[in-house]
This record gives sequence, C-alpha cells and structure tokens, in this order.
Amino acid sequence: MSTSNIHIDKDYDLICVGAGIMSATLALLAKLFDPNMNILILERLDDVALESSAAWNNAGTGHSALCELNYCPINQNGEVSIDKAATICNQFEVSKQFWSYLVAKGLINAPEDFIKNVPHYSCVFGEDNVNYLKRRYEAMKSHFMFDSIEYTEQISTMKSWFPLIAEGRSSEEKIAASKIERGTEVNFGNLTRQLFSILENQYDTKVQCRQEVLDIDPDADVEWSVIVNDLNMDQHKYYDAHHVFIGAGGGSLLLLQKVEIEEKAGYGGFPVSGEWLVCKNEEIINQHNAKVYSKAGPNDPPMSTPHLDTRYIDGKRELLFGPFAGFSPKFLKEGSNFDLFKSITLDNVSSMFGAFWHNLPLTKYLMEQLAMSHEDRMEDLRKFYKDAKSDEWELLVAGQRVQIIKKDDFEKGKLQFGTEVVSSKNGSITCLLGASPGASTATYVMLDVLDKAFPELLNSEKGKQLKAQIVPSWRENISETLFKSHLEKSKKLLKL
Repeated sequence: MSTSNIHIDKDYDLICVGAGIMSATLALLAKLFDPNMNILILERLDDVALESSAAWNNAGTGHSALCELNYCPINQNGEVSIDKAATICNQFEVSKQFWSYLVAKGLINAPEDFIKNVPHYSCVFGEDNVNYLKRRYEAMKSHFMFDSIEYTEQISTMKSWFPLIAEGRSSEEKIAASKIERGTEVNFGNLTRQLFSILENQYDTKVQCRQEVLDIDPDADVEWSVIVNDLNMDQHKYYDAHHVFIGAGGGSLLLLQKVEIEEKAGYGGFPVSGEWLVCKNEEIINQHNAKVYSKAGPNDPPMSTPHLDTRYIDGKRELLFGPFAGFSPKFLKEGSNFDLFKSITLDNVSSMFGAFWHNLPLTKYLMEQLAMSHEDRMEDLRKFYKDAKSDEWELLVAGQRVQIIKKDDFEKGKLQFGTEVVSSKNGSITCLLGASPGASTATYVMLDVLDKAFPELLNSEKGKQLKAQIVPSWRENISETLFKSHLEKSKKLLKL
C-alpha cells in the first residue's frame, strides 16, 4: 500500500517530539505561562513515558548531589570541589518547586505516587576513599545546601543506616559513609503521566501517539515544517510550527542531524545500555530503605558508579543494584540496530574517532562488562552486600542512553557525560542530548529552553510574577534563608 500525504494547514506555536519527562515539563510550563499557546506533542510509541522516562529504565534517584560522588571531583589544587554538586542540588530543588506548585494548585493530588523520601548515603571502601569522603563531608558541611550531612566510620552506626551493607563487617575494615536524610526516590514514569494528564484535562492538549517524526525542514512562512509518518493510518503528515523541541531521548541525535542548522555540527553519540540486578526476596527488600552510592573505579566512567537502591515502582517496593553496562547499537530500546551506523556522518566522523581514541579505558570497561556472567555481577554486589545469594537476584535490562560526543580543539572529539541543549541562533528549534542527571533537572533545563524559544513569556511583568510563584529559585542567587524556606515548603506539599 502506498503512503498518502496530508498537509495539516495549522500553525503550531510549539511542537514537542517525544512524550517523556522533558516534553511533558516543557509543554506544561509553556501552558502555565501562556494558556493560549497552541502545542502539539508527537510520540512514536503507543503511549507516553515508555522509553527513558519509564520507571524501570532509569535510576529513579532524585539527583540532588547528596550522595553522587562524581559531582564532587578533586580540583587542580587538590581540594574537593562541591561547585557542581551545589549547581545540581539547586536545579533539583527547582524541579521540586515546580511539582509543589502543581500540588498547591490542586493539579496533582497524590505526590506520594511519584516521589518519596528515601535517605541518600555515600559509602566507600579503602583508606584513600575514606580520606576523600571525609574531605568531601567537611566541604559539604560548610555549605548551607548540605549542612545536614552526617559522617561516620563506625560500623555500629552504619548498621542502623544500611544494615545489609554493614552486616558481617569488622571494625578492622577501612570503610566510611555519609548521610543526608532528605534524599528522594522519584518514579519519573508516573510523574510524566501525571503531567500529560494535566495537559489533556486542563489545557485540551493530548499527546498524539504512534506518530513518527521523519524530518524537520525550514519553512519560509513560519519557521519549520515537521514531516510525520502516522503509523495508525499509513500517511505522511506535514505540520507547521514556529518552534520545535526535540526531546526524543536517544532518538534526538538522529533527528537533529537532519535539521538544517549550523549548531548541530560535530555532534555524535555513543549508546550504552544499563542493566540492574533486581532482588526477588521480599524479606531482603524490606531490610533496606536507602540509596547508597559508592565510588567508581579509577578508570571507570561516572555512569558506572555502583549503588544499592530502594525503588518504588507500580506501588511496590523494589531493591536494585548496579548499574552494569551493556551494549546495543540502538539509540532507543525500541530503536534500530542501525542507529549507531546511521549517526556517523562526514560532519562528525572526526569527533567520533577522536572520542574513541581518547577513551580507550571506556572501551576496555565496556568489553569487561559485556563478558560478565551472573556470578561475576553477584561478586560485585557482594562487595556491597556480603550475604547476597545468587538465586535471589535476577538481571533486568534497563534503558538505553546515548552519551554525547562533540568537537574538541585538543582531542578532535570529546565524550561528554551529562545533558546539553543544542539550539538554533534564534531559539526556534532546540534539542536535548545526553543522559544523567537528566530527568531530575528537567524543570530547570526546560525553563532554559522556554527562555530561548519564547523569551517574552518569562521576561514580561506577568511572566516574572508567575516565575516567582512557580519556580522562585530559577536563575536566582539563592540565600541560605530562601533555600531552606523553599526546602521546607516543598517538603510539606510533596509529603516528604
């Protein structure tokens, strides 16, 4: 059957590609600032939040830098730097402020369905790591964002913090831990569905599923023409848009490469899939209520940071350990085995080769991970939880992540961990690339996108007043008094 073509003669103010946490956040923020904005949301799969935002496909940690040690590197002066940790902490608190506003307005009725209080711990082994953690504790304790941090080298204290990890350890072992009580566990899949429900019920903006975006071309009359394959009707449709946001997770890069903007030059991507050991024993699951992060190996990438995590998924408490790395050439779980090869172009081949050459330890790490047996993974778990039994844990393949590769003056190509927004000069098209801390900072990042695309919304007098109500900390120099005031307000409204 031949595919028919239909031109939709309708100008959209904003088209969002992908129905995950990013598009949900951007579209709802846009509607809050301008209820009359005409928005279209397109999703290739059968429902929303089925890829990176799905609960099993991400770590579920509210990334606020309370326990993630890779956010506190040792700087050139040999000191532990907490600058990045403070930045990420503030960005997550902006997300909490947005969610709290939705609760206060009655748009979200049960925040406990997507966010819960689960303490965040860091736990390290060996003398060098213990020395590092103590220095990190001292640096964080002096900052108002982290001044509730606790530190211990006492096994007896650790047994009350995380008994599974502390059990069977002697006082002779070099082990240390820190704790911040206010940590959170977030089900981003549930949250995404709630945000889209608000868009549909309050603003008559429903996600159009089974719509595959094929290309985005410049248009002389508006800004962009979005070419879509309607998988329900076997038709190509053409939508006009003044602004387009590409928030399709791992699929964003391939779409960005088709867009005619200079800013895309040199970008590539490397896919890495995550795998978790999931506990099947309810008795063990109920003994651990914590997110415990340790330190990655000296040559291991930040994404390999091992952690033993309490999760709440579909109303059930779970216990996960990982992540372990897998490899697939797909850029999405539901992607194509040709994704990686299709992403290599004349424009980025130099970046891709440079990133590969300068990241040979990562290649070695991935090969070692791929060669692991179930018992190998269990041995890694037993470094954390000594009494772990092999038959009580099973392997789960989680989400697919595409790490950013970009041009670099010194190395030709650089592998970059984290997220990045690529935008045209006039902000009429924006694309989100990368992974963690991703979803946790969605509100902050999407406000940046909104400001690029619709600066008049946020900078008008009305916009400034709304911003102060919805996200008071965004782009503000936050004082200790204000930070703790917002923290207390979010704690109450989100039932933390």
